Order: sequence, then structure tokens, then C-alpha cells
Amino acid sequence: MADGRKDWDPGTYARFRGLRLRPALDLLAQVDGLPEGDVVDLGCGDGAVAGALRARFPGRRLVGVDASPAMLAQARGYDATVCADIAGWRGEGLALVFSNAALHWLGDHAGLMPRLAGMLRQGGVLAVQMPRQFLAPSHRFLRDIAGAMFPDRFDFAGWQAPVATAAEYHALLSGLGTVEAWETDYVQRLEPVADGHPVRRFTESTAMRPFLEKLDAAGAAAFVAAYEEALAAAYPVAEDGSVLFPFRRVFFTLRV
Repeated sequence: MADGRKDWDPGTYARFRGLRLRPALDLLAQVDGLPEGDVVDLGCGDGAVAGALRARFPGRRLVGVDASPAMLAQARGYDATVCADIAGWRGEGLALVFSNAALHWLGDHAGLMPRLAGMLRQGGVLAVQMPRQFLAPSHRFLRDIAGAMFPDRFDFAGWQAPVATAAEYHALLSGLGTVEAWETDYVQRLEPVADGHPVRRFTESTAMRPFLEKLDAAGAAAFVAAYEEALAAAYPVAEDGSVLFPFRRVFFTLRV
């Protein structure tokens, strides 16, 4: 990948495709009335949203942009795909920049979001959804456990949440056009799994990746065991093996 991390595993990520797709469809439902121009799926991954974007905006040139060659190899439904680090990617005269669950991996949102808005033509829309789960047990435990078990590799003393509130994005972007911003808590039912806690299986393809990449096999096994124990207390497993997993996401649209 462009950021130097190991590439994504499309199969692992796709296990929860339905749960990850719903927020994208909720965001897409708030986008209409576009000017002429291309539609860009920024951080498109394996193309989960391509079909919905194509159906919503038929006849548009649809471009998928992602930093993962493995993900792009699975992506279908685009007129073109671009393998690029989205932090440095540039577009011009676009009708829509649509990004579902990607921009939380990037920093400096105060600079990033206006820069993306600057790629739109008049009347164009920037539509973004990002997880805002970082203070929930599922994500807080990762930092707490990693810092306690491996202080030589993890230091969160100056840690700040990578995603702001909906109100903060509204304030950031309101001078650039018309903004709608909101947050939604999805109460997700995770199906039983044969091995481990369902929440760990959900996070292992996303939030856990930066932690596991810094650990050897023995360290990773110890880390996962401690994480699983903490998850069991925070997210009790029902008799049928399922778990209710609340998950918060932040959304905004900006029409310039």
C-alpha cells in the first residue's frame, strides 16, 4: 500500500460486507442533483458501493480510487480504477467525491476536507462517512492493551481521535457551501463465529491491523487473547453465540 502497511485482505474485510455497506447507502440517499462531471468513489476498496453509485447516477463516468492493489483487483463496476494514496490523490471538475469508511485513516482533516471540496465543480458534492468508534470498548481496548503489554512499541500519550464530531465538521466546512452533518449509532447483531469473539472478528480486518502489524506471532497471540477477554466483558455473548455491537458513524455532505 502507499502508506507502507501490509496490503488489505479482501476476504477478511468482506465477511461483514452487509454491515459495512448500510452506512454507505444511508449516505448515498442524501446525495442528488449533481452537475455534470465524474463520480469518484474515494477509498473504494473492493468496490462494494460501485453498484449502488452506478444505479443512482447512471451514465456517469465512475472512478474508483484506493491504495490497495489487492482490493482493487476485486473491484468491479467502475469505468476506471486508480491505485493511489488518497492523501496525495488529485482530481478536478468532479461532480461527486464519495468516501465511505476511508478518510479516518488520514490525518489533518482540517486541511484534507477543504482540499477535496476544491476538486468539485460548482454544485458538486463531497459526501463522507467515517467510523467514530474510537472511544468505544472495541477500539479503546486495543490502545489500552497494546500500551500496557508492549510499551516499547505503542505510546498513546498524545493520542487524539482521528475523527471529529458531526458538529465540528459542519463548522469546518460551512464556509465552503451547504453542509449537512449527522451521527448514527448502528446496533449491529454479529453472528456467532467458530473461533473467538464476534467483535474481534469484526475489528481484525480494520482497527486491529495497525496493532498486529507491529507484533510477531507470539506477541500477536498474547495480544489477541487479552483483547478477547476484555471484549467478553464489554460485549456479552448471547446463548446463540451472537453479540449486539453498537457502532457509531459520522456523516456529512457538502455542496459547493
